[in-house]
Amino acid sequence: MDIENLPHATDLDSPMLAAVDGSASSYQAVAWAAVEAALHGRALHILTSMAIPTGSGPEISLGEADLEWLRGDGERILAEATRVARTAAPGAEPAITTELTFELIIPTLIERSSRARMLVVGSRGLGAFQRGLLGSVSTATTHHARCPVAVIHGISAIDAVSAQLPVLVGVDGTDNSTAAIELAFDEASRRKVDVIALHAWSDTSGLDAPVRGWDTARESAEAVLAESLAGWVDRYPDVAVRRVVTADRPGRSLLDESSNAQLVVVGSHGRGGFTSMLLGSTSNTLLHSVDVPLIVVRVR
Repeated sequence: MDIENLPHATDLDSPMLAAVDGSASSYQAVAWAAVEAALHGRALHILTSMAIPTGSGPEISLGEADLEWLRGDGERILAEATRVARTAAPGAEPAITTELTFELIIPTLIERSSRARMLVVGSRGLGAFQRGLLGSVSTATTHHARCPVAVIHGISAIDAVSAQLPVLVGVDGTDNSTAAIELAFDEASRRKVDVIALHAWSDTSGLDAPVRGWDTARESAEAVLAESLAGWVDRYPDVAVRRVVTADRPGRSLLDESSNAQLVVVGSHGRGGFTSMLLGSTSNTLLHSVDVPLIVVRVR
């Protein structure tokens, strides 16, 4: 089923939007998106682009036969993505719509993100001349999308064992991480799992941190974390929270702790100890290194 117009973002029915290009990574993203859509009671919209990137070179002129071949290939990709989505959420399949476009994928996804509940992409795609470029897509959308962006890596973490693991969220003590905390608690509540709330208060490694004032700094960091979580703990009494405070770089701390989680949630930018959540070193470290799904929460 092809659609041209998605609901406005204020519509409670705004869908999960998943990009697919025929790569294994993008099908992992569709599988995760289907489970996520079912958890939230949302529709799933699957989009593929058959546009051929030309870079700075001359535009490529395609004949009707070439266009028909690309259209057929796109329909094959969408059919497989739909099958994957239905298999990922058996018995609770969300309503699924699909769309094939000849517009470039990155600007299309950024534009559509304003009307989506969440954008879901794979961490890497098929390559420069095979349409998807989901490596570039994941980087561009986490920087510019107008909704939360989930980047799915080699592990979609939708199996029965992973589904019992907690949700990990980075907390920096500022308003910048509030949206990430809210989303993490909501995801944990829907999954019926715990939250690991991690606050990293140093820009250096634990081995380099000064010993003098360690206890005072740690107590201050623990107080910041407790204050950041207070309202959400009350709002989600069904979610147990494990607090983690580290005197280490936030990227390294989150990456290390991610092995104990099914999902990592971070804000789109931070301050102080979480400076690198500016989609700089921390977010880029997680985008390229973390194995489990990562959600970067962008405030609309």
